[in-house]
This record gives sequence, C-alpha cells and structure tokens, in this order.
Amino acid sequence: MAIIVVLLLIAVMVFGPGLWVRRVLERYSAPEDRYAGTGAQLARHLLNQHGLQDVAVERTQEGDHYDPQEKAVRLTEDKFDGRSLTAITVAAHEVGHALQDHEGYAPLRLRTRLVKGTRYIEKIGAGVLLLSPFLGAITRVPQLSLLMFGAGFLTLGSSTLIHLVTLPTEFDASFNRALPMLDDYKILKKPDRPHARRLLRAAALTYVSASLMSLLNIARWLVILRR
Repeated sequence: MAIIVVLLLIAVMVFGPGLWVRRVLERYSAPEDRYAGTGAQLARHLLNQHGLQDVAVERTQEGDHYDPQEKAVRLTEDKFDGRSLTAITVAAHEVGHALQDHEGYAPLRLRTRLVKGTRYIEKIGAGVLLLSPFLGAITRVPQLSLLMFGAGFLTLGSSTLIHLVTLPTEFDASFNRALPMLDDYKILKKPDRPHARRLLRAAALTYVSASLMSLLNIARWLVILRR
C-alpha cells in the first residue's frame, strides 16, 4: 500500500507541472498570426538591440533553449516560424538567457557546469541501478545491493535537483529580462501582457517539468527491486 501511495505522489510531481506548462503554451499558440513578426525575428531583433549580433538564432528539434557553449538561441519550429503570443514570449525568454550569459550571470554559469557534469553522472546512475540486483545476488550481501541502489537513486535524481536549485535563473530570464524587453520595445499588444506573464512562468518551469521525468526511472526501479 505504501509503495502505491509513493508512486501516486511521484506521478503527480512528474506529470502535474508538465501538463500545466503544455496547456499554457498550447492555449496561447492560437491565433497563429497574432503578431507581425516571428519568434525568430523577434529574437534576432532583441539580440541586436543589446549588441549580441554574434549570438545565432537557430531551429531545433530538441526543445527551446539557449546554448551558452555555442552562443545560440534555439527555437522549435513552431516558435521559430510562429507569430503567436507563445512564439514571441518564449523567444524573449531564451534571449533573456543570452543576456544572462553576456553579463556573466553567475547562477547561469553554475547551472551550465552542473548540467554538463550530470550527463555523465546520470549514465553512471542508470548503470548502477541496472547492476545492483545482480551484484547483491552474486555476492549474497543485501547491503551492497541497497547501497548501489541508493547511489543510482541519487544520480538519476540529480538533474531534477539541479533544475530545482537553479530555478531562480529561469525566473530571472522571464521576469527580470524578457518581460522588461517586451515592455521597453512595446512588443506586446496591451491585452496580452497578463497572458505573457503566465507564459513566462510556464517557460521558467519548462526545464523543471522535463527533468522531473527522470523520477519515472526511479519509480520504475523501485517496482523492479521490490519484486
């Protein structure tokens, strides 16, 4: 019974934020021609206004993001070519990250280093979880299996932890940078501003909702090891 309650709580934690973010982004993706310019055009305009001509604006299929290594704002096709409120607001959010990088915003630099490190840690964690039942059975030392599972649990959850710890970086990009830019350059139609704030909140939570999916792996392994 306890394991069922835990799994239900994990499901709410994992799917709740993601469903809310998706609903908000989809809601303001129509009408598709709400604005004259596309998300890509707005991103280019805002970057140029801040002297960041060297930062590229590119299409991606890997989710909207700013790449501090390649100095590129990357937008999915619906944001790159889109003219909806969602398209321009998400574009402004990603430009906000580019401004953070340009200004040497310490929390962004910290997150970049942590994210790079966790890519390897998560692979190790998955391997540890995979091997822990077998090593416990071979060595006949149950404590070893539990120890390895604990290590795997921590490494698989590291991505979620990092994004939660650095969540202020996302809200800074949304509300201290993107929203002021949209206001200063009078980009938004007046009725859209409160909706843009909701979109910027959703954009700030995108990474967190995605990283929470790693908790599904932990839940899956809990079930496997319980058998």
